[in-house]
Amino acid sequence: MCTGKCSKVIGKLLFPLGICAMVANLLLYFPNGTILEVEQITDFVWFFHGIVGAGLLAFLPAFMMLGVGGEGCCANRCGMFLSVMLSALGAIGGAYCVVISAMGLVRGPLCDTGDGEYTYPFRNETEEDNYLFHQSTWSICKAPENIVLWNVTLFSILLGIGAIETVLCVIQVINGLFGVICGTCLRQRKTGVA
Repeated sequence: MCTGKCSKVIGKLLFPLGICAMVANLLLYFPNGTILEVEQITDFVWFFHGIVGAGLLAFLPAFMMLGVGGEGCCANRCGMFLSVMLSALGAIGGAYCVVISAMGLVRGPLCDTGDGEYTYPFRNETEEDNYLFHQSTWSICKAPENIVLWNVTLFSILLGIGAIETVLCVIQVINGLFGVICGTCLRQRKTGVA
């Protein structure tokens, strides 16, 4: 496959992933559609890992990849080099999303355990007793309703999206380096037709 076509395919894949990451991160602020006070929202949500990391930092290389994948001023070795740099940034954003999502999953949500105060009831557990492997402990959180399931689901989605984006951006870094060295195949097609 031509390096330009490969860039275009990866660019098209990054857009929906970035949008899904942003939506998932925004949903973490409103568990079950409930509007909470700022101090009642889980701390790992405030790192904006889905909005910035897997969202905006994925859109930058995606725009460049679409330019490199088509005809025009970006479809050259210089454009490929720029896509390598932006893809490296996108890979960092995806990795950031993975790390923060994993920490959010392991540490658990902020919730009311029934006494009216919001705490992190799962943060003192050992790895063997982690709440992720013992769903019977999830009922300790009384409010917001189903907060544990909400957080586990959305942080897992963000972790998966971040991992996929990281892999795609690393592939584009490698593809882009080939494009810098060998070109984007657009000239070869034009000269072959003439």
